Amino acid sequence: MDALAAALVENGVVTRGELRDAVERIDALGVAAAGPRLVARAWVDDGFRRRLLEDATAAAAELGIAAANATAPTVLTALENTNDVHNLVVCTLCSCYPLSILGLSPPWYKDRVYRARAVRDPRRLLREAFDLAVPEATTVRVHDSTADLRYIVLPKRPEGAAGWAEADLAALVTRDAMIGVAAPRAPPG
Repeated sequence: MDALAAALVENGVVTRGELRDAVERIDALGVAAAGPRLVARAWVDDGFRRRLLEDATAAAAELGIAAANATAPTVLTALENTNDVHNLVVCTLCSCYPLSILGLSPPWYKDRVYRARAVRDPRRLLREAFDLAVPEATTVRVHDSTADLRYIVLPKRPEGAAGWAEADLAALVTRDAMIGVAAPRAPPG
């Protein structure tokens, strides 16, 4: 499957971004958009953003979102991307992931190659595997998810979305942006 995707990208049939968007649409079927709701609320409500960064589990509960996984008690921590810092989430041991917030984990998240490269050379991984060029002046921080501690990335709000309603902003937020391997979708036009 990876060879097919690479061939489609190399031959200009699709871009990596288009392929990622298609896979995300399929993966998100039937999933309540809990993560995008958290991000969009943080973008429009600075008090909520601060609470999310201080205690993401409690902030999620404010919106009626259960941040803990059903199988084990977990703490959710939000990490904010800025011009100075880009956050990337990985689970180096297996595939610990905030399922209740992000929906199904993508297959690449569980892949040993992703896990190793995320730790060893995250900037290069983001550029080569995800077409995400993080400026050299921006520090890339890698966060190792565990059975007890899960992460969500609060991506930077896209340019051109000032004054947008919360629901419209949520539509710009992707699972990959909340893991730190992509930017949110750009507003149309």
